[in-house]
Amino acid sequence: MTRPVATTSLAALTVAATFAATAGLARAQEAGSVQEGLKLAREVCSECHLVVKSPGLSTNPDAPTFAAIANTKGVTRRALFAMLQTSHKKMPNLVIKGDDVQNIIAYILSLKDGD
Repeated sequence: MTRPVATTSLAALTVAATFAATAGLARAQEAGSVQEGLKLAREVCSECHLVVKSPGLSTNPDAPTFAAIANTKGVTRRALFAMLQTSHKKMPNLVIKGDDVQNIIAYILSLKDGD
């Protein structure tokens, strides 16, 4: 039995809309919370880094400010994710997981100067 074109098209449209909504939700969850990222940065990262966008230097001279990180050429969400999952010689071996990673990334990217 063949279905009418309208029914087939409606079913395909419904599947496509559901897929698009699911993909949008995944991106939204991946985006993180700027406010939660700032809170975590103040709690965990400010011991070494200047985490707010203001004149000054980090307390540790080897630690770049978060604004400097955000404005480094080539810094993207993906690059920050990789950086936060990789140990560094001059940085404590912190393990940031789950939503915290996305929140820190969202906060750092919020410090990027306008293009």
